Amino acid sequence: MTVLPPNSTLGVLGGGQLGRMFALAAHRLGFRVAVYSPDAGPPAGVVVDRHVQGEYDDLAAVEAFTREVDVVTFEFENVPAETATAAALHAPVRPDGSLLHAAQNRIREKNALRALGLPVAEFAEIHSTDDIAAAARIVPGPGILKTATSGYDGKGQKRVAGADELESAWHDIGARSAVIERLVPFDREISVVGARGLSGDISLYEPFENQHVDQILDLTLWPARISAATRDRALEVARAVLVGFDVVGVLCVEMFVTSADDVIVNEIAPRPHNSGHLTIEAHDSSQFEQQARAVAGLPLGSASGRAPAAVMANLLGDLWSGGEPEWSAVLREPGLYLHLYAKRDARPGRKMGHMTLTGTDRDELATRLRALRDALPSGR
Repeated sequence: MTVLPPNSTLGVLGGGQLGRMFALAAHRLGFRVAVYSPDAGPPAGVVVDRHVQGEYDDLAAVEAFTREVDVVTFEFENVPAETATAAALHAPVRPDGSLLHAAQNRIREKNALRALGLPVAEFAEIHSTDDIAAAARIVPGPGILKTATSGYDGKGQKRVAGADELESAWHDIGARSAVIERLVPFDREISVVGARGLSGDISLYEPFENQHVDQILDLTLWPARISAATRDRALEVARAVLVGFDVVGVLCVEMFVTSADDVIVNEIAPRPHNSGHLTIEAHDSSQFEQQARAVAGLPLGSASGRAPAAVMANLLGDLWSGGEPEWSAVLREPGLYLHLYAKRDARPGRKMGHMTLTGTDRDELATRLRALRDALPSGR
C-alpha cells in the first residue's frame, strides 16, 4: 500500500462546495489540491492550488489534468463514468469509477444494493411505454417516479397516487428511463457517512437525522432520534455498502426509518454529503479529512464526537432575496459556525452555505438554529 507524502497533489473532479471543504481539510494535512471543473469560478477555485477549467467529456483535457496529480477523487457523482475511466489511465481513482457508474443511475444503484442483500423499497424499471403496465403491477401505487439519472434535491421526481397516473407522470418527467418506487411511510430520514481506507479499515459516524423542506435538506440533527437497534442496523448497512462496493474514500448512505423501526436504503452518495457538514466542528475528524486520508492511503481519523450534540442548517439562495444577509447578526451567537461557499449567484433553492451549532441538547440546538436563520436580516 502506497501512502502519499505531504506536498503530493490530490486531484478532484468537481469544484463545488464539497471540493472547497475538501481542499481546506487536505491543506491541513500538508497536501496540495487541484480541481477540474467546467465552471470558470467555482467555490473551490479560490482555495485550491490549481484550478483547471474544462468539460468532463473533454477526455484529452481530463487526461492532461490527471497526469499532474497523484490521485483522483470526486465531489460530484454525475461526472461521466468515461471521465473516471480516462482519469484512471494516469492516476488512481478513489473511489473506483465502477461505484460512480452505479451511483449515478438509480436503476443500477438499486439493483446493486439489492444484490448485496440490502433493504430497498419495491421498485420497477421503466424505459419505454411498453414497461408501464408491468411496472404498475409491481408498484400499483402510491409511489415515487424518479428519472434514472441527473436527479437531485427532488428534481426529476413525481409522486404517483396510483397505477392510472403512471404513464402521464412518466411523460411529465420527460419520457426517459426511470424507476417507480413504492412509497415508504417513514417516521424519519437518517444518513450514515462512512470512510474506508486502502487497507480496508472503516470509520463510521453515528447516524444523522435529516429534515427536508421542498425535498431539499433543511436541518441535520446529531445524534439521530432513533433506537439503539435502529442505530446498529443503520451502521451495519453502511458498513455493508462500503465493503460491498470496495470503496476507498467517503460514502453516505441515506435511509428511511419506518414506524416498525425497519431501515430502508433510499440512495447512496459516493462522496462527502450535505448531512455530514456538521462533522467539521462536531467530530474529531471531519468527513472531508476522512476523504483526504482515505484517498492518500493514510490511516483514517476518529469519527468520535467532540460534543454531545450538533445541528446544521442549510442556507439557501432565498435568504438573499432582499440583498446580502447581515451575517453579524448570527456571528454574535456563541458556539455558532458559519460557512459561506463563495457562490456568485444566489438563486432560490441553491445551497449558498450552512451554519452549525454544537452543544449538549440536540433539540434545543435545533430550535435556536432555526430561530437564528429565520431572524437573519437582509442588508438592504
